[in-house]
Amino acid sequence: MNTLLTPEQAAACHRDGYVIARAFFDSEDMRILQTYARADPILQQSAFLRADTQGGAAKMTLWNDAGDDLYGIVSRTNKLADTAEQLLGAEPYHWHHKMSMKEPLTGGAWEWRQDYGYWYMNGCLFPDLISAFIAIDRNTRENGCMQVIRGSHLMGRIEHGQFGDQVGADPERVNEALKVLLLDYAVLKPGDVLFFHSNSLHCSDQNKSSEPRWSLICCYNTRHNSPYKKGRHPAYTPLERLPDDAIKAFGQRVGV
Repeated sequence: MNTLLTPEQAAACHRDGYVIARAFFDSEDMRILQTYARADPILQQSAFLRADTQGGAAKMTLWNDAGDDLYGIVSRTNKLADTAEQLLGAEPYHWHHKMSMKEPLTGGAWEWRQDYGYWYMNGCLFPDLISAFIAIDRNTRENGCMQVIRGSHLMGRIEHGQFGDQVGADPERVNEALKVLLLDYAVLKPGDVLFFHSNSLHCSDQNKSSEPRWSLICCYNTRHNSPYKKGRHPAYTPLERLPDDAIKAFGQRVGV
């Protein structure tokens, strides 16, 4: 297993509920991913919208299987899977991955949430899951970067309800958390990765800028936490990891 994060970074993730790994993917990997995704008609055709509470709509495409397309390849790279294993302290498997597409001026917000707030309903007994949020474009406060409440993963699972078309965390609890915990804005460059715990409270604002904000989020569950009931996300299947140059090999193969 490659330990790409330093012990200090891993400790910060356990303490704060998240850590940012700068330049985790290089510029060529991000060029291939951005170029391919922007021109991919299937990505757009399979996207769904979720209305926020501010009159906008967030757009996303989600995959439950880690296939041999570029997005599945990214989720299976050694560097991502090994880092998930490092932070989880257990064998990870692919839970799902998704592309969040915030278009210029129209991209909607994602309400405050914990991922385990609804993954719990999928039959996971423990919050032993982690997400890797990969910045394909620049993530700024203007175009709706991720916001994380530092240390909120230690609050445990918060009740979630329906807000617009989205499932979100109890606003009363979120507001109280913001009084005693720090709010961090995850300003990212392409290739940066935000790793965050499934109980970390996070949200993102609408895109008010002229720049797109596309991000690929790869989510991992632990082998011992395989759902006890059948649901929308998969039970444990061994993760077939790929070498880190698999992204570049895909780009050469398809001419990107």
